[in-house]
Amino acid sequence: MATIEAQEAVKLSQNWGVSFSDYKVDGSEVDFQDLMIAISERRAVVVEGEVTPLTTRIQNRNKELDKLGAVLSELTSIQASFDSDAKGARDMGGWMSNTTGDYLKNVLGYSCTTYSSESSRPDGTESRANFYYAAWCSSSCYSANKQTIEGMIQKVKSTIDGLNNKAQTDMTRLQSLVDRRDESYSTASNLMSAVSDTRSNLIRNLA
Repeated sequence: MATIEAQEAVKLSQNWGVSFSDYKVDGSEVDFQDLMIAISERRAVVVEGEVTPLTTRIQNRNKELDKLGAVLSELTSIQASFDSDAKGARDMGGWMSNTTGDYLKNVLGYSCTTYSSESSRPDGTESRANFYYAAWCSSSCYSANKQTIEGMIQKVKSTIDGLNNKAQTDMTRLQSLVDRRDESYSTASNLMSAVSDTRSNLIRNLA
């Protein structure tokens, strides 16, 4: 940062009682204006340190919402495949993709029964598991009965609603942080401009 010449600083101290060495930043003596500039700059840096992880969290949540949207779309399609008079837990729906099945099992916590071959599956729809993984179907895949599909849809919707609520809170927080960061940088810039003008005038008047 710009500093006034030592001789001129002495004159100011003698004539006006102004000292340019009352404050220190990183061990270096600074005047009050430079101190305020440093505070504004560091405030902006601190706020930026909060903005970055919050932005990452928002991006990750948006990816999660995209996955949930795809899962919900597929489950809704499977739900529509049932006959209107389907007997709830006794009727199995169409096959779902491994991506959706894995998400339901590994992320949303649904347990399922694995059938390694068609012959290993119990006979009769009533004895089938509510949600199961079939290694013998084309490329292997998951299936579930009507009642379970409907429950899955409600859970996915509830999860989406919860994430959307958190997203709204985080977006409000992010906007507040961005405003504070911009304000801090703007304050530091305005102070530097004002200090430069003031020092230029002082030097001209002391000449």
